[in-house]
Parts: sequence; structure tokens; C-alpha cells
Amino acid sequence: MHDATTLMHPAPRLLATILPSANTVVERTTQALLRGLPGVVPIFSRVDKRGAVDPFPDSYDWEALLGAADLLADAKPDALVWSASKGAVIGLEHDRELVRRVTAETGLPCDTSGLALLRALAALGATRIALIGPHTSDYNLRAARGLAAEGIEMVAEASLGITDNLTYATVGYEAVAGLVRQVAKPGVQAVVMWNTNCAAAPLAATLEAETGIPLLDATALGVWGGLAAAGIAERPGAEWGRLFSLEGA
Repeated sequence: MHDATTLMHPAPRLLATILPSANTVVERTTQALLRGLPGVVPIFSRVDKRGAVDPFPDSYDWEALLGAADLLADAKPDALVWSASKGAVIGLEHDRELVRRVTAETGLPCDTSGLALLRALAALGATRIALIGPHTSDYNLRAARGLAAEGIEMVAEASLGITDNLTYATVGYEAVAGLVRQVAKPGVQAVVMWNTNCAAAPLAATLEAETGIPLLDATALGVWGGLAAAGIAERPGAEWGRLFSLEGA
């Protein structure tokens, strides 16, 4: 006879995540990260993001985001995360406003990939970073301007020039590793995969050992921040890289 509690935790804590609709990497990465934490289960909701055109280029679709948060709140999760890179591009005050509004309307602790990035860099003592991603160089430059307002300097960048959000998810590990190696130069204090629809988290430990530079994945940052927001002490193991050894509060 199988033990039911071993097959499926009877009363897990819930980590809720909102992601862009064409994104297929956030769920895969989050599920993989939490696989070793059977007492924590991810749940998800989506907001509209299709193709290469953002109908809200300079802000958030507040109705959609808060609607998704409201639906997730019905499940009484322990915390809610917005897993997306857009905040840095439009200014992280938008993420701070999202956290305030979600918490005010649902009562849930809330975090975002962008705000988690700032805390992780502070924990690392890193202010000079490299941004990488499957997107265009212009996206990195726009994100760099947003991060500069937070005291973070982009000193290197590498990208693949893809514009369609769904296609981001097709980029393989070899291409991601190539981006990391392009920017792993003296003076870079952290490499950041600033795109939640392109997986770098499974490569973090290996590439950190190779380059000596922390590799921060946008989706992993959301999970790291969400666990801290939920007050969950358990963390993914060292095989996921240096991020999960940092304090996330």
C-alpha cells in the first residue's frame, strides 16, 4: 500500500503566481524549484500578453492584474507573486504600487520579480550587473534605465533579438549559457536573466561555478521572494545556485 501523504501532501501551503498568458516557463521553473518542498504547492493565473505588442507599454493593465489576484485570493494562498520582467522596463514604482494594491484588496503578502531582484542584489552587495535575455537589446536598455533609478548599473548585456513572447520559451540551455559567457567579464557582479519566459535557473549552479559570478533568473527571483513573503523557511537546494542561500525578506 502506498502512503497517501507521501504521494501528495494533505495540507500544503500555497504560493500563488500571476504570469503573462503566452509564458510557459514560469510554471515549469516554479514547479521544478518547489519539487523538493512537498509542503509548498504553486497555483497560477494569467494576464493577457500575446505576440510582440504590449497594449499597455508604459504601465500595467491594472484591471487584469488585480482581477487575477482576486481570483487567486479565493484559494487563500500564503503569498502572491507577479512573475514578469516588465516592472524594470516601466519603472519599479509600478511594482511597488501593485504590491500595495494587491495587499490592500486581498490581504495577501505580495512580491514581484523586480522587487525581489533589488533585494537579491542588495544581499549580494552587487550594483554592477549584466542583463541577458532572448529579447532585443532595446529591452535590456530600457530595463537598465529602470534599474538605474534604483542605483543599479548595467555594465554589460547580451540578447538574441527575439520579439515574440511565446518564442522566448523555445530558447535552449546552450543558447542561454552562451549569453552568460558573453557577459561574464571583470567588473560584473551579477548576471541577470531578465525574462521569465526563458529558463536560466537550472543552469545557475553550473555557470556560477564556471564564471564565479552569481546568476539570477527572473522566475527564480519571484519564487525566492514569494517564499519569503509567505514566511516559508524552506528553500530549494544548492543545485539551484547561490540565490536560495540569500535571505529573501
